[in-house]
Amino acid sequence: MEVFVRIEHFSIKIRNQTILSDLSWQIVKGEHWLLNGPSGSGKTLLAKALAERATLNGIQTLFVPQWFTFKDKQGASNFYFQQRFNSADAENTVTVWETILEYLNRIQQAVDNAETLLKTFKLAERKHAPIIQLSSGEHKKVQLLKALLYRPKLLILDNPYTGLDVQTRASLNEQLDLGCGAGMQLLIVSNDAVVPRCINRFASIMDGKIVTSETAFQAKDQAPTYFKLPAFLAAAPVLPLEELVALQNVNIRYGDKQILKDLNWSLKPGERWLLKGHNGSGKSTLISLLTGDNPQAYAQELYLFGKKRGTGESIWDIKKQIGFISPELQWYFEPGSTVFQAVASGLFDTSGLFRQLSPQQTDRTHQLLTLFGLQAEANDLLVQLPIGKQRLALLARAIIKNPPLLILDEPCQGLDEAQTRMFNQLVGLLCTANRSLIYVSHLEHTLPDFLTHELILRNGRVIRNKPILEQEYTA
Repeated sequence: MEVFVRIEHFSIKIRNQTILSDLSWQIVKGEHWLLNGPSGSGKTLLAKALAERATLNGIQTLFVPQWFTFKDKQGASNFYFQQRFNSADAENTVTVWETILEYLNRIQQAVDNAETLLKTFKLAERKHAPIIQLSSGEHKKVQLLKALLYRPKLLILDNPYTGLDVQTRASLNEQLDLGCGAGMQLLIVSNDAVVPRCINRFASIMDGKIVTSETAFQAKDQAPTYFKLPAFLAAAPVLPLEELVALQNVNIRYGDKQILKDLNWSLKPGERWLLKGHNGSGKSTLISLLTGDNPQAYAQELYLFGKKRGTGESIWDIKKQIGFISPELQWYFEPGSTVFQAVASGLFDTSGLFRQLSPQQTDRTHQLLTLFGLQAEANDLLVQLPIGKQRLALLARAIIKNPPLLILDEPCQGLDEAQTRMFNQLVGLLCTANRSLIYVSHLEHTLPDFLTHELILRNGRVIRNKPILEQEYTA
């Protein structure tokens, strides 16, 4: 048995809380691991420590974090959320192909494999698109494509499936199987059940310790969590409108790429929509029109909360009616915000808290921190929390105004199974009071069972727009 890399007596504390305690673990040559565990259990910390140990031992190692980061042509990375939809800002950002070419030069690899992987991940048509204009799923594809081009001796992927559609997940797993067949060692940090065939060992972090197995761990059935909503969330505001949202023949284009084509759709009070489509199908662009973040909305036949876009309403008039969460919002959120400030900022639709709260607003914020189990982290920086808890804080931010419409874009990314179940139960309660919902997700096992309609996009066109029958979700 040849030990490939080993870590011994590893412990870590954060803010006087023990995360990992006297942990030892090794990877033997030929083993390919799946590491899972609850959000905040220390999976990413352990994976990073293992990557550092392997590198110190002279093993060619690549650790791929959950988030994809990039810079503009001047080397700056301080982007803000709305920049993605502004063509002037896109001109200052490198393209997909420029990013890949720079990386190929650095790792001294040929171009041929990159062209092949672009086609495999359905990115060939986006080859010359500015990086900033990609969807979160497309960003993930670029990040993973670069990792596959490198083919290190040890590849460690932290939540690689985040934001990927079902087809891309399958393509990624095929590529990982090929890499492992060629001698690469693999460690995947993920709570997803669908993994490459090459995975032959399983580990789970439980209460600061690691438990290993040669077979996948079986998820335990857990009793549902019961919530009592704070009084301010018990009844949603009722808007006297027949339609909250209406789009008529909407077309959105960036350069030669048409993102949305002749889109017609409306949303009525109390409807709860599932929005689906492959990575790059136009979902994020559609949402940006609804949230007021896309300047092309002014040239469209678009009605939000009874008013045609561009007839005198401000972006803040729109945002005060919407509770919103998305991966991009999390990426670009004010890094100096505490958890308390992040949640409270939802009252003002800002990325960070920049004004004094009233006693009532302060009390409302504390009520939500308690509801989401975040009271102990209230004064911690948001960015220092595990990804799952960051997402919960931003979910609390989305509902603090008690808005009539919730737009939840991949809301359960980074949440473990228990957190996902808890969140969907909470959203279900919120929707019992005639609240409307747009719920975006690629994964059927994370979907709540109270959705009433579905809108499916393919290459910017609507291919399905109808009620859901018997809660059967289409692929």
